[in-house]
Amino acid sequence: MYKSLLRPLLFQIDPEAIHTFSYSALKTAFKLPLAKKLGEQAFCVRDARLERKVFGLTFPNPVGLAAGFDKNALLVDEVAQFGFGFIEIGTVTPRPQPGNDKPRLFRLPADQALVNRMGFNNQGVGVAADRLRYRKNNIIIGGNIGKNKNTPNEDALQDYSYCFEALYDVVDYFVVNVSSPNTPDLRALQDKEPLQALLAALQQQNAAKAARKPLLLKIAPDLNQNQLDDIIQIAIDTGLDGIVATNTTISRDGLKTSQANLEAIGAGGLSGKPLRDKATEIIRYLRLHLPVHIRIIGVGGIMTPEDATEKLAAGADLVQLYTGFIYEGPSLVKQINRLILKSKF
Repeated sequence: MYKSLLRPLLFQIDPEAIHTFSYSALKTAFKLPLAKKLGEQAFCVRDARLERKVFGLTFPNPVGLAAGFDKNALLVDEVAQFGFGFIEIGTVTPRPQPGNDKPRLFRLPADQALVNRMGFNNQGVGVAADRLRYRKNNIIIGGNIGKNKNTPNEDALQDYSYCFEALYDVVDYFVVNVSSPNTPDLRALQDKEPLQALLAALQQQNAAKAARKPLLLKIAPDLNQNQLDDIIQIAIDTGLDGIVATNTTISRDGLKTSQANLEAIGAGGLSGKPLRDKATEIIRYLRLHLPVHIRIIGVGGIMTPEDATEKLAAGADLVQLYTGFIYEGPSLVKQINRLILKSKF
């Protein structure tokens, strides 16, 4: 029903406008009597065999919603009804910021992909933290944190530290985002020395807490092997709990969308099906070279249940959806969990 009826209608509307409309629609729908029960019946798979113990947390299933869909923690209660095992909010920054100029979100239907240059548009970490304090469900929440656009890289730690402190009491794990291509110079923080310093300082802040929270790093799919090797060593040296592989790509290789259309769209991070193989390749490399206690969340190009199990087979402990959720609809979560049960992952 979603792909045959709803998606064709939704795809006639500007992608960011329909994203905003969907927020309101979901908020309204789940206020209706029995909506929660019907949502659970339609989309949730409850089975103890799906449980995963990762980062010292028990996930009811390994399929999560990636950061970017619910930046401001507006829909945690509603989206939880679609059968996800966890939700990652953000990326949030210390101060609210509007993000980049519109239009900044584009569909590439021929490639089952999206291009975005949102630029960490969000209402500020304080707003997200307040919403999470009053949520009605106990789904596992990840907090994806970044820096404000006008914060120079040499002061980035202050922004990440501020977000860490603001979210500490309301999230279950943290993801440090230094890999978005849409904030100027942000990816320079993936270089060895600044990344080592940033993560070491955050871990020191983490260790000072009564109970430390799992700390993960989200990396770009555009890193070369030497850069990946540096990431692996930094993850070991700083005691990271995990790596999220991967963010969006700046590559446009092999796309079916015409060059003229791509040039009209311009810069931004590409997500969806074209990212699938690259993300899986990176997951496989990380799993081969990381100690077993450093876990992996696989994300990028999961458009089918088989795409998800492929990432699990490559070494991911958990997976996340975003673009696949947009193109395939909420039933994809249920389909993945059913295939996981059949595949015995």
